Amino acid sequence: MGTTQLESVPEPKYWHLKTVLSEALDSEFSVGEILPNERDLAARFGVARATLRQALEQLELEGRLQRRRGVGTTVAPPRMGVAVGTDQDAWPGAPGDAWQPVDCTLAVPPTTVATALETGSEEPVHVVRRSRVSHGQPVAAELLYIPAPSVPDLTAIDAPSGSARARAVLRELQRLELEGQDRAVELGSARADDAKELDRLPGAPVLVVTTRFLAAGRTAALSVATYRADTCRLTFGDSGGVEIHHGPERQAS
Repeated sequence: MGTTQLESVPEPKYWHLKTVLSEALDSEFSVGEILPNERDLAARFGVARATLRQALEQLELEGRLQRRRGVGTTVAPPRMGVAVGTDQDAWPGAPGDAWQPVDCTLAVPPTTVATALETGSEEPVHVVRRSRVSHGQPVAAELLYIPAPSVPDLTAIDAPSGSARARAVLRELQRLELEGQDRAVELGSARADDAKELDRLPGAPVLVVTTRFLAAGRTAALSVATYRADTCRLTFGDSGGVEIHHGPERQAS
C-alpha cells in the first residue's frame, strides 16, 4: 500500500518543539515555576521566536502552561474536571448551585442570543452575571440572559441593584416549570471582560458552555458560561449540571 499524502507531510517544527518542551516541563520544572523569557528559550532550543510562540500557545491550549498577568508563563497545575451532566430539573440559582451572583442589568443582548430567546433585536433582557470559584481560584464566569416574559412579576422593589437584583431575578425565574435543557460546548478565546474576571490574558483559550433552559415551549433563559481552558477539562456523565471537581485524590468542589 502506498504512502498517503497525510503521512508524507513532515511534522511541523513547532509541533516537534512542543514535544521537547513538554519533556522539559516534566523533568526540569515544577508546578507554578516561571519559565525563562522567550529570547532565552528560543536560543536554548535553536528556533525562531515565532516557532517558540506557536509551541507555547499549543502547550497553553493543552493545559500545560499558564500565562499570568504581571508574572509571565508558568507551569500549570493538573486540570480540574468539568463534568457536563444530564440533570434537567434545576434552574440557575436552585439549591446546590455553586455559582455566585454578582450583578444584574437590563440590556439588549447580542443578536445570536436575541434570536435564541426569540426577542426583538432591540428588546432589552435581564443579564445576570455570575462567577464560580474553586479552591480560591476563579474558574468560570457566566452571563445568564432572561427575557422579561420569563419573570413577569419582577418589580423594582424586588430587585433594587447588584447581587440582590440578580438573586431576585433568579427567584422569579424558578417559578416557571422547567421542561428541560440543552447544552453545547466549544473552544473559544477569552474576551477582555472575561479575561479580567478569570485572571487571564485576552485571547487565552477558554471553554464556552451554552445552555438553553426550556419552559412553556420556548427558551426561557440562556446561559453562556466561560471556563478557563488552561485549568479545566471536560468529563461527561450523569452527575448533573456542570460541576467542577479535582482529581480522584481530592473531593469535588
